[in-house]
Amino acid sequence: QVQLVESGGGLVQPGGSLRLSCAASGSVFSINAGTWYRQAPGKQREWVASIVSGGATNYAESVKGRFAISRDTAKNTVYLQMSGLKVEDTAVYSCSVDIRKSVGGRKQTYWGQGTQVTVSS
Repeated sequence: QVQLVESGGGLVQPGGSLRLSCAASGSVFSINAGTWYRQAPGKQREWVASIVSGGATNYAESVKGRFAISRDTAKNTVYLQMSGLKVEDTAVYSCSVDIRKSVGGRKQTYWGQGTQVTVSS
């Protein structure tokens, strides 16, 4: 059994920073690619950032230069460092991570439940 849990959300003022964590636990041998998404009220879920197995990163234009995705394979955790937050960044942020449960096992994608980020003065 594998669990993926996001944390680090909360209320922050415009211009502030937050770091989100997406931690995998349970039967985890290794984590690989990771992706963050967000969904604002009344809007469709949108892709925010990705980190691939080799470590390369990609960002949505709306967050480029303000957000940074990273990965700590020793902690089985993917992070999203957010700075220069804007009111329009308010959303539920969720992650997906490709996980191997054993040596040589196939990668499977797991999803977290999400964490609320509210940017307001």
